[in-house]
Amino acid sequence: MSNSLGLLIPLAAITVGPIAWAFNNWVRAKHGYPIETKKGQLISREGELSTTRQTELLVAENEKLHGQISRLEERLAVLERIATDPAERVSREIDALR
Repeated sequence: MSNSLGLLIPLAAITVGPIAWAFNNWVRAKHGYPIETKKGQLISREGELSTTRQTELLVAENEKLHGQISRLEERLAVLERIATDPAERVSREIDALR
């Protein structure tokens, strides 16, 4: 019994570290975090954007969409005014623009 326990302790000490490292990387990869090398350096996934870059892109797209909505609201207000104003006033304004 003592002989097998003496062999089991060094074997467990050698294998626990790599198994824990592999499990840690599996959990990190599953949840989208960068993977670590054996020396502790982080490896980012290729093709993926960092969260700050994703945020910057989303903010830029949001500002662009707000601008488009503002322009569409202005155009809609003009169309509503044209649709509700009497026809002769609209024709006078069109002639005045010429």
